[in-house]
Amino acid sequence: MTTTYNNLYLDIRAGLKAAGVEMATLEARELTCFATGKSREELVRDGALYASPELEQRARDLLKRRLAGEPVAYLIGEWEFFGLPLDISADVLIPRTDTEVLASEAIDFCRTLGECRVLDLCAGSGCVGLALASRVQQARVILGEVSEAALKICRQNVRRTGLSGRVVSMQIDARQKPSPALGEFGCIVSNPPYIPAGDIGTLDPAVRDYEPHLALDGGEDGLDFYRDIVEKWRQALSLGGRLYFEVGIGQADSVLRIMRAAGFGDIQVVKDTRGIPRVVFGTLCSAV
Repeated sequence: MTTTYNNLYLDIRAGLKAAGVEMATLEARELTCFATGKSREELVRDGALYASPELEQRARDLLKRRLAGEPVAYLIGEWEFFGLPLDISADVLIPRTDTEVLASEAIDFCRTLGECRVLDLCAGSGCVGLALASRVQQARVILGEVSEAALKICRQNVRRTGLSGRVVSMQIDARQKPSPALGEFGCIVSNPPYIPAGDIGTLDPAVRDYEPHLALDGGEDGLDFYRDIVEKWRQALSLGGRLYFEVGIGQADSVLRIMRAAGFGDIQVVKDTRGIPRVVFGTLCSAV
């Protein structure tokens, strides 16, 4: 039986809701748009028209994959972060709303600096660094990522956002000392891997089975990257520069102590929209 675009969307949404998907309305819209090749506006405009059997089947196949656990962002190959539509693949983490807190805090600081150089370490899709560059016109941003596959996505997103004049991507290992050739930065921002290795098997299947473990595994206690970045990358910060971290649930106090022991001052913790301590940042107060 043929169905209209609107009824197809409603069927997809009903299937997601029945499965307990939290953002069923948003996901149904994205899946239907992707399956039918329509923008959000076109889907509303053409809602009363009939979809072809091929497009209907494509949408229902995507629904089956979603109900089997595959995240929508990987199904459609993109996701939005801080108002920016970004390319996404299984080689990078899906940008989360929680991470917008990290971007927002770093943006507020960088706006006070005038012209500045910013480094996004463990950049993944490049979402944080690109959000910052899009909001701070005087910022020059490097997206640092060790994975070549993730760097490919970074490069695609630099082009997609039209920020190639102020953003570059580089293969950088956050756990190694920086090359002096990189120079100094007024701000370093990082959303590093922070899941304790032993906890990865207990994660939600949508994360455990689909998202890259390279971007999740933070070592035995989840803090390996924080220790390495604080110890090795403080030398790449200018005096008065700030280091911003996203942290996992229950990690804020530990990261604060790591930063304090390394000589960072004015260390602050910022909560996300759910009241969970999500960002820790501090100011470099003394030379290396």
